[in-house]
Amino acid sequence: MPDDRLVGAPAAPGTGTGARRLLVALYAIFALAAGARAGVQIGTRFDEAPVAYLLSALAAAVYLVATIALVRGGRAGRRTALAAICFELVGVLVIGAVSLAMPDAFPDETVWSGFGRGYLYIPLVLPLLGLFVLRRSGPADR
Repeated sequence: MPDDRLVGAPAAPGTGTGARRLLVALYAIFALAAGARAGVQIGTRFDEAPVAYLLSALAAAVYLVATIALVRGGRAGRRTALAAICFELVGVLVIGAVSLAMPDAFPDETVWSGFGRGYLYIPLVLPLLGLFVLRRSGPADR
């Protein structure tokens, strides 16, 4: 009988394929980066652009939820990750479009402004990668 790890199924929660581990690492890095950015902005200049700074904090929270859900694995983790990643994709697309169409509405950038331009467009690519990895998850994680 073949070992499930050889066919892409996680051996245990928190482990899995290389692509899934990379995804977890990227989401963790973005949770930290967006959270730190939002924390500094909210703590020092909140009155300058409260909506933008709160949106960055929301992005950090979404990245953190996705990270935890991906590490947790299993059916519940997969569903939570899927919900967080879909929410993230919608957020990047909506905030990205609004920030370009109405730049005056965002006196300072958010993580998702300009489709993530301040972060090398990784916020736009990350949810697409996340959905791809979830789609290709092994049967043990479905």
